Amino acid sequence: MAWNIVLSKVMTVLWLLSTVVTQAQSNSRPWSPFKSVPKDLASKFTRNPQALSLASNDFGKIVHKTPKAVFEPHSVKDISALINFSNSLPNPFTIATRGRGHSVSGQAMTRDGVVLNMTHLNAFKHGSRIKVVCDGKSSWGCYADVGGEQLWIDVLNATLKHGLTPLAFTDYLYLTVGGTLSNAGIFGGTFRFGPQIANVLELDVVTGKGEFVTCSPEKNSEVFYAVLGGLGQFGVITRAKIPLGPAPTKASCLICLQARRVHLLYSDFATFTRDQEYIISFNERNDSSEADFLEGRLLLTQLALELSFYPTADKPRITSLVTKHGIIYVLELVKYFDKKSEARVKQEVEDLIKKLHFIPTFKFEQDEGYVEFLQRVHTAETFIDPLGLWNVPHPWLNVFVPKSRIIEFNEGVFKGIVVQQNVTSKSGLYLVYPMNRKKWDDRTSAVTPDEDIFYSVNFFNFATSGYEHAKRFEVQNQLVLKFCKDAGIKIKEYLTGNKTHEEWVEHFGSKWKLIEDRKAEFDPNNILSPGQGIFQ
Repeated sequence: MAWNIVLSKVMTVLWLLSTVVTQAQSNSRPWSPFKSVPKDLASKFTRNPQALSLASNDFGKIVHKTPKAVFEPHSVKDISALINFSNSLPNPFTIATRGRGHSVSGQAMTRDGVVLNMTHLNAFKHGSRIKVVCDGKSSWGCYADVGGEQLWIDVLNATLKHGLTPLAFTDYLYLTVGGTLSNAGIFGGTFRFGPQIANVLELDVVTGKGEFVTCSPEKNSEVFYAVLGGLGQFGVITRAKIPLGPAPTKASCLICLQARRVHLLYSDFATFTRDQEYIISFNERNDSSEADFLEGRLLLTQLALELSFYPTADKPRITSLVTKHGIIYVLELVKYFDKKSEARVKQEVEDLIKKLHFIPTFKFEQDEGYVEFLQRVHTAETFIDPLGLWNVPHPWLNVFVPKSRIIEFNEGVFKGIVVQQNVTSKSGLYLVYPMNRKKWDDRTSAVTPDEDIFYSVNFFNFATSGYEHAKRFEVQNQLVLKFCKDAGIKIKEYLTGNKTHEEWVEHFGSKWKLIEDRKAEFDPNNILSPGQGIFQ
């Protein structure tokens, strides 16, 4: 009897060992979620738990969708082969293109489809897909020829070595080129240089039909304008030529390149926006003394006051000012300079400030490096991440508001909803700043309000207390959208998702027919970017 028990245990152990070995062998072999997959593609599919977990989440940490597999391309040809394979099936699988996964509403996800991990391309190219070219024979001048998987911070660093810089950025530079060009790419310099999608010379695209297309405003322009701001619906951007301008210093002296930052505080919103619009009007006059960067932000009692910019001695009186008024509006203007232009630029800044109407004695200035300024959000990330305040749910809301309704928006939203809801957080940022519509190219797939000037309003909420906290912010976001709808304020959401088909039709407005036609032309089987929910 005892021997039977021992034998039984031995057999059990042997069975467990054989199972482990079998699983290990299975995991080491190329895996495919589909029958009849081409041999050259099979090894590039993975169901590695870490890869699946990463592809099932995004920066928002609110939406979660598990794909059937993750595809890790070694080349652009692999991307084309993947899309062609899907289209060859009786029931094509969906493909969600993912860069850094910095979306917040599941836009780069797919349930039961395949996530295309664009950053894997860089593992095989070792940064070689960033080239700076100055062609005297070309009307393009100097440009950066970069892979769609490359990060903007790497593009910036590569171009600065040549004394050059891109003109249009986003506030956060650790994003892929293809990712931001699929949306719009905006920041405080958009009023001057336009969005990133207005600063592109040429693209390589793999369409939803698997076709590799080189396109520009002059060549295959239908594809070019479709994918810019196209939310990934029409193709995968695999390469871009980005125009460059001279960095305000020599390549041999990067530390000489500086940014003069000025913060001006306002208690009256109408005065605040009037001064912002005055500053961007310099661009209309081609005035060389115009600012390079302009943003506005809200200081609120319910958001942890980010006062690191200000002198320690002034922080108590700023806090008192916010407590007194409930909201303080901060106008931030920036102008770049080097040693040669320092005196002139600082005088121009002072001359401009004299014409503005901020609260007297609440003017704050400091100089910092050009790269340091452009990396300010990443710097904040490295500071708050160890405190557990970065990798939390991000129920963000980003809207474009017509200039004619921005005062009403302030009263109804900032004062009537944000202050009244009083959703507190240990981290977060609310931005509001104007842009010129004429700097946008209406041939792209992006949509903006119809007025010449509109405001970008960004609710960068950080749910530092978890998912219940996130739900409170989501309720606040819905109240904002409902207020705008009830008041007839024709906003346009930016970086949006989770809309019904009818809401997407309303979002694109007069462009909806164009969007439908582009989808039918470039992705007829509707396989690309299902996470947006536009055609699902």
